[in-house]
Amino acid sequence: MIETQRLKLVPLTYEQLILYIRMDHALEDELQLNETNRTISADLKEAFEETILPNVADKSKNYLYSTLWTLISKAENRMVGDLCLVGEPNEKGEVEIGYGTYEDFRGNGYMSEAVGGMIAWLKTQPNVLFINAATEKINVASYKVLQKNQFKKHGESETLFLWRLDIGPEFP
Repeated sequence: MIETQRLKLVPLTYEQLILYIRMDHALEDELQLNETNRTISADLKEAFEETILPNVADKSKNYLYSTLWTLISKAENRMVGDLCLVGEPNEKGEVEIGYGTYEDFRGNGYMSEAVGGMIAWLKTQPNVLFINAATEKINVASYKVLQKNQFKKHGESETLFLWRLDIGPEFP
């Protein structure tokens, strides 16, 4: 678990991920939280099926780099968003981060705080030198989260901005 001023970032186990998908507040019951209104986007459903669940189930991998980290507001004792890493560091020391704030909790700075907490944790992990992210060009709130955490834009596609944060020494 990672703690920030207002949040707890809790990495979900395989069993907790199954409860998360059920959308019947079973996960909140398991974690002893107040209920939260949330939805699962088609993209997140696809990520669960294709990468998150298979990678978390793979005991040869460090699940912390594949699971969903749920963001829990300490004040409200409820889930306010999610954050994930897209796999373990590659040979260049890169990891990718993705995130989303539940609609009822947007505009409160939770995700900027959570990303900052994840950056602090990643700085303590071996083999992590860079954090990458991609945001839709039209999603201003999402890329402001990255800007507040000192990410720099390093590329773009037709619809995405590509971001990078250097957290370690340069490779020789």
